[in-house]
Amino acid sequence: MNRAEIIEAARSWIGTPYLHQASCRGAGTDCLGLVRGVWRDLFGEEPEDVPAYTPDWSEPRREELLWSAASRLLHEKPVVELDVADVILFRMREGSVAKHLGILSQSDPNPRFIHAYSGHGVIENALSAPWRRRIVACFSFDLLRG
Repeated sequence: MNRAEIIEAARSWIGTPYLHQASCRGAGTDCLGLVRGVWRDLFGEEPEDVPAYTPDWSEPRREELLWSAASRLLHEKPVVELDVADVILFRMREGSVAKHLGILSQSDPNPRFIHAYSGHGVIENALSAPWRRRIVACFSFDLLRG
């Protein structure tokens, strides 16, 4: 698997409608479902079952559930090393839990990312300054095998 294959897999989801907790290309997905779908495209079966989750992503309990799961299943790396095909984790509001994911599809000078966004579905956006400020972690799809 190479970075171009990851981006090709992610772009194949563009146009899929937004649907909370879903992960079905063309029918519906949310941001986690997009990353799960790309994982399946690349590696086959998902590495673990995903429990039901609410849109607030454990905000009331202040638990970083998405960050924890990403750290378990993907290779976490310093944000300054963000590269094409990496998974980006965003904190949508200061002080809230991190609960949005995307995949970097193009690097500088005009960085872009693919994500599933409520009201828009799966789209490819510029990684503008407001989005960059929200990045809290990044991960590569390198499998962590013991």
